[in-house]
Amino acid sequence: MTTFSAVLAGLLRADPGRPLITFYDHASGERVELSRVTYANWVAKTASLLVEEHDLERGQRIHVDLPTHWLGPVFLGAAWTVGLEVAGPEQPDAVVCGPDGLDTWAPRAADLPVLACSLRPMGVRFAAELPPGVHDVGVDVWSQPDAFTAWDPPGPEDPALTGTTHGELWSTAAAGNLLSDGGRLLTEANPASPPGIASFVEPLARGGSLVLVSHADPGQLEATYAAERATARFP
Repeated sequence: MTTFSAVLAGLLRADPGRPLITFYDHASGERVELSRVTYANWVAKTASLLVEEHDLERGQRIHVDLPTHWLGPVFLGAAWTVGLEVAGPEQPDAVVCGPDGLDTWAPRAADLPVLACSLRPMGVRFAAELPPGVHDVGVDVWSQPDAFTAWDPPGPEDPALTGTTHGELWSTAAAGNLLSDGGRLLTEANPASPPGIASFVEPLARGGSLVLVSHADPGQLEATYAAERATARFP
């Protein structure tokens, strides 16, 4: 398991219908569950969007400026499928942002692809018109196919994160200790941020699943942990 695509393929062979990501927003009451195969479909659509609509290529950099949300792992998976390096905000080749990032990134839309996510339920479009040049993921992603094969896929020596190759990322994840093999990890960490990456990649590498909580209500966390049959927490 030296690349994201190899890890995901193994999960799909083992049990495609098993839950992979369960997302809660305690503030809104939203709950979204993605099985392994549903997650793979979202990754395929998003990878196609990055490559076919925005001409991104292996070795380029993408900055994922999203809060704690299930679309964060989707864009990580799509980026790693096509060989993009997930990087910080310095000199990206493309940016994915939520509503709070529009003021920062919309002025850059003439220079690089700026893909905006409404973060509304089911990943639907923004209710209001976006700034000129900004692409609405909730509009563009639905027309993409449910399967995607990279014509120039990354190998274990390609960068997955700045300073970390695919091989290093997945070997570290497989040896991690956030959960046991096949376990279910509950976290409030943002999987699209450097401190939270492990909360996403370790469950994948160890055949487990993720319960991701946004706007966590301390009074609801224990109930969520019990209802989702979680086996570990991070942090």
